[in-house]
Amino acid sequence: MCRSLRYCVSHCLYAAMTRLEEANREVNMHSSVRYLGYLARINLLVAICMGLYVRWEKTSDALILVIFILGLFVLGIASILYYYFSMETASLSLSNLWFGFLLGLLCFLNNSAFKRDVKEEATKYLLLSSIVLRILYALVERICGCIHHRPTLLTPVEFLELVGFAIASTTMLVEESGSIILLVVALAMLIIDLRMKSFLAIPNLAIFGAIASLLFFPSLQIPTNPFALSCFFSCLISNPLLDIYFSGLSVIERWKPYLYRGKICRRLSVILVGVIELTFFILAAFKLRDLDLWYFVIPGFSIFGIFWMICHVIFFITLWGFHTKLNDCHKVYYTHRAENNSLDRVMASKGMRHFCLISQQLVFFSLVATVVLGAVCWQIFLYKMTWWMKGVKEHLDGKEKCPDGQPTLLPPEHVQELNLRSTGMLNAIQRFFAYHMIETYGCDYSTSGLTFDTLHSKIKSFLELRTSDGPRHDTYILYYSGHSHGTGEWALAGGDALRLDTLLDWWREKNGAFCSRLIIVLDCENSQPWVKQVRKVNDQYVAVQGAEMARVVDVEEADPPQLGDFTRQWVEYNCNPDSNISWSEKGRTVKAVYGVSKHWSDYTLHLPTGSDVAKHWMIYFPRITYPLVHLANWFCGLNLFWVCKACFRCLKRLKMSWFLPTVLDTGQGFKLVKS
Repeated sequence: MCRSLRYCVSHCLYAAMTRLEEANREVNMHSSVRYLGYLARINLLVAICMGLYVRWEKTSDALILVIFILGLFVLGIASILYYYFSMETASLSLSNLWFGFLLGLLCFLNNSAFKRDVKEEATKYLLLSSIVLRILYALVERICGCIHHRPTLLTPVEFLELVGFAIASTTMLVEESGSIILLVVALAMLIIDLRMKSFLAIPNLAIFGAIASLLFFPSLQIPTNPFALSCFFSCLISNPLLDIYFSGLSVIERWKPYLYRGKICRRLSVILVGVIELTFFILAAFKLRDLDLWYFVIPGFSIFGIFWMICHVIFFITLWGFHTKLNDCHKVYYTHRAENNSLDRVMASKGMRHFCLISQQLVFFSLVATVVLGAVCWQIFLYKMTWWMKGVKEHLDGKEKCPDGQPTLLPPEHVQELNLRSTGMLNAIQRFFAYHMIETYGCDYSTSGLTFDTLHSKIKSFLELRTSDGPRHDTYILYYSGHSHGTGEWALAGGDALRLDTLLDWWREKNGAFCSRLIIVLDCENSQPWVKQVRKVNDQYVAVQGAEMARVVDVEEADPPQLGDFTRQWVEYNCNPDSNISWSEKGRTVKAVYGVSKHWSDYTLHLPTGSDVAKHWMIYFPRITYPLVHLANWFCGLNLFWVCKACFRCLKRLKMSWFLPTVLDTGQGFKLVKS
């Protein structure tokens, strides 16, 4: 009896667990996250409908009722296009445009009589809950790896909602509507600024929010709904703000939509920047009429205005020179496109990083001149389009690599398989080095294992390498694939082992007072101990990229992981911009893991020397500007903002120690990843 009962219970439990596993396969994490986004959207739709109903009820304005009914009709058409005709793009475009328009109406159709209405209070709470759900959806979507970041300035959703909001402002007077449209344009530029991860993106966001709420809308003297405005602002800002941390795109990848534009389009953008700068100067001059202390401000404006004009002439020359070099890169890129050369590799060979490192001080000096001029005129300083001149960096200097070894002898029947896998790994690494223009020191393997003395001699010779003109390389890459002990030590011939501490001692001996980086790439079964140990190093710039192989694998669903699988996928991820490899994919048999030393985020690439800067001036600037260029470099060399830099350095260290990003851009074309 007991056996029968136990059998029935165990059978029922097994059947229930099997059914639950099937259900989990049918409803995956992506579907659950998508439902959260739908919930946020439906919540916002209910809030808009209730808010417009309150406004129609209190004002008896027939136009509001017509717009409300038309809005429901448009959303119905969008649903029909989506579900019955599979016109997903047209449906989403129509709904996003209408959402932005209706939310704009809810913002601008406001009255003090609405505040005492219960339905208006419910609308406020719905808008607040929509903000929370939208931010939660964006956060969960990125944590679960349900989003694939692609280079873009503005997404279609953001663009259409901004356009809809701007159209809604036309219900007001022309002057007020024009001001709102300019604010929408400024918000679009702020979104681009955040998505490009510019140095001043976060301060720009804080200043924009403070100016819009404390100065802009009160100056218009129109009643606005702060909850609807907050909802519109947070829905647009949440994605680019979170992508500052979660996006693993490099600088060149983020700016790809702009850098790949045609020559005329980019030249027009430079002219547009010049027109905006000149408009700012004229408006600042007109502002002098509204000041009481004109006898103090006008002389100051005259002095700083001349200074501002000279600085921005230099800025414009720098900007034009950048695009001239970029046009040369485009010519080479399209000429040798059949050789699979990417634009960023061409830019590296043309010295674009060197150009930007020298020019960024001049650009920063022009920004300071704008702030000073705005302070003299009691103007809010202009948000300048100079992010890329401080952000664009190129991978130019050489990086190295060292050989690896297989320390133990294998049975004869496995030798052929080992040779095939080893050859595949070598080909993959050679492809990686060739694609990123890395100077290769050695690339071979041994089936009988390497002795400690041989490895010691070869690694030390590798760490002593320098560039052709004398200085050490910026970055050294050491790759190893083979057997390892449980503690992460490399298993060598004769029972010897190589510990991470020993390797770091060799690195300290050769690197000395220099500031080069060491990146160790491991494709072995026990790389996690080295990843953990390197996080305790605080006197060198060292990173370890390792792999974690699944211990138990269902052979019916996937092949068991082997050495070389991680190398193949990691190289494909770093060498193919169109690769669809997702390191956060559920059920991966080979996972990635990396660790960096404590002060890794403090590293900066080698800066140009004084002779490099002097040569740059002679090529790109007229002789009359030399004194100002000397002044700009002297001013930037004073390091007056050392407090801000120290705080920024602490924040970066905190991020790398507590919130290690999924994808880490090394700044030289390739990335470190973790699953």
